[in-house]
Amino acid sequence: MRLLTLLRRYLFDYRGMLVGVVVFQALQTFGMLFLPTLNARMIDEGVAVGDVDTVWRVGGWMTLVAVGQLLCNALAIYFGSRCAMSAGRDLRRDIFHHVIDMGQQEVSAFTAAGLITRNTNDIRQVQQFIVLSATMLVMAPLMSLGGIVMALYESVELSWIVVVTVVVLAIAMGVIVARMVPSFTVMQERIDALNSVTRQQLTGIRVIRAFVREHAESQRFATANEGVTEANLRVGRLFALMFPLVMFIIQAASAAVIWFAAFEVEAGTLGVGTMMAFIQYLLQILMGVMIASFMAMMLPRAAVSARRILEVVDHPIAIDASGSTSALPTPGTVEFSDVEYRYPGAEAPVVSGLDFTVPAGTSLAIVGATGSGKSTIASLLVRLVEADTGAVCIGGVDVRDLAPETLTRTVGFVPQQAFLFSGSIADNLRFAAPGASEADMRWALQVAQADFVDDLADGLDHQINQGGTNLSGGQRQRMAIARALVGRPEVLVFDDSFSALDTATDKALRAALAEQVDATLVIIAQRIATAQDADRILVIDHGRIVGLGSHEELAGTNEVYREIIESQSGAHHAGEVTRGD
Repeated sequence: MRLLTLLRRYLFDYRGMLVGVVVFQALQTFGMLFLPTLNARMIDEGVAVGDVDTVWRVGGWMTLVAVGQLLCNALAIYFGSRCAMSAGRDLRRDIFHHVIDMGQQEVSAFTAAGLITRNTNDIRQVQQFIVLSATMLVMAPLMSLGGIVMALYESVELSWIVVVTVVVLAIAMGVIVARMVPSFTVMQERIDALNSVTRQQLTGIRVIRAFVREHAESQRFATANEGVTEANLRVGRLFALMFPLVMFIIQAASAAVIWFAAFEVEAGTLGVGTMMAFIQYLLQILMGVMIASFMAMMLPRAAVSARRILEVVDHPIAIDASGSTSALPTPGTVEFSDVEYRYPGAEAPVVSGLDFTVPAGTSLAIVGATGSGKSTIASLLVRLVEADTGAVCIGGVDVRDLAPETLTRTVGFVPQQAFLFSGSIADNLRFAAPGASEADMRWALQVAQADFVDDLADGLDHQINQGGTNLSGGQRQRMAIARALVGRPEVLVFDDSFSALDTATDKALRAALAEQVDATLVIIAQRIATAQDADRILVIDHGRIVGLGSHEELAGTNEVYREIIESQSGAHHAGEVTRGD
């Protein structure tokens, strides 16, 4: 049913091409059914009695029918392929746009590897099913039913061979197909697992090498690879069994026809041409049954893929992006009002009771132990996740009511993991502000302390690998900061975005932000040195606010803040004498 739903939804716009497939496939099948009868006439009425004119006349008709059948088959395949490729394109488009609209929790539920497999391998399975259906699904029933009618027309006495053969073939194919159904489901799941392992290993290749874990990861990949191989071999064995079995049944049926028809030919009650036509019709009937069985084998895998695709396409988006407000009453202000958020399936909320305001043009640093909920606050602020209760406001408007383009234009975000896209430095900077001039980009790079760009021979045109793998960690982080700055947003959110910078660069960057950037700053930091110059510091512990004030105030009165200072004092002094990339 899920496969039928998907086909109905994505093939409706191409119903004209589907009609063409049915018409041309039907015409070529009728031509195929007509040829054995013409062949029988040419043998019995021409060759057997030496009538050369009949041979030429009937042979000419056979040639015309064969050419017409060829053209109709070519047109049917053309329309079927266009229909399948168009539907696949629409499926990939819808999955991509739906995934782009998903929040963190939806992506985590499906996993990145699962989403990639669904948008590639699963759609390919559906496309193959559509192509095969367009070329075979119309042909199979017409060939089988038409072959039965024409075989009866040629010889009723031999029809029992058709019945027995079809029953035996249907039972054999049914047993094989029933064994294949669960194997296809297992295969798709194991492809997901292999994709996940491969993606993790390619992403974490530096970590694997640093800890000399190549052998262990090779074993993990080998296990996943063996699982896929085993599933494919199970299906392959069934396919290997199917074709010899089908050919044996077909050849046995042909031998039976020749054996029993020979007596009638000898008695003069059946012509040689008629016997040959009956054999051809029997082969067409069996071919129709075999095609239908093959489609029945493709159906389970396509159905599994269709279910997985629709799970993504029909999955409700948790974050409603229908907000339309674009006017901000108090530009630059940030406000959390009794905000609580709980990750799906979690026993307790990760943050609760968040209630604070950041006036426009000021800076707020958020500090706390690992896992205290700091990054969740950043995600709530840029609406990667949505508060269960309470309200998060930007410029005096709840982020749920803001138009998405207004929110992204107003808030610049630098995540913990600085991800860069393949392309030039200019392309990466313009990702946040497509219309940014070269002067805007130079300014953003200068504020972000990304002076290494000036040392590159091709400057802004320097090509960056996917993920920024040809840059160091500190360079990637500064590039991500420059990307957030280039659009000159009213609010800047830094989610532990200075962690890869040495203390001197960190200090210079914060000074440049204070002097040259007119924006509200929300800085999530692990290091006290990064947070201490902020106008106010928010201390988070187990998802709750336990302190709010200046560095001096908190250092004297807040126990949690003092513990953080004491834990970092040695590392802080040691770090001041070094400078990294």
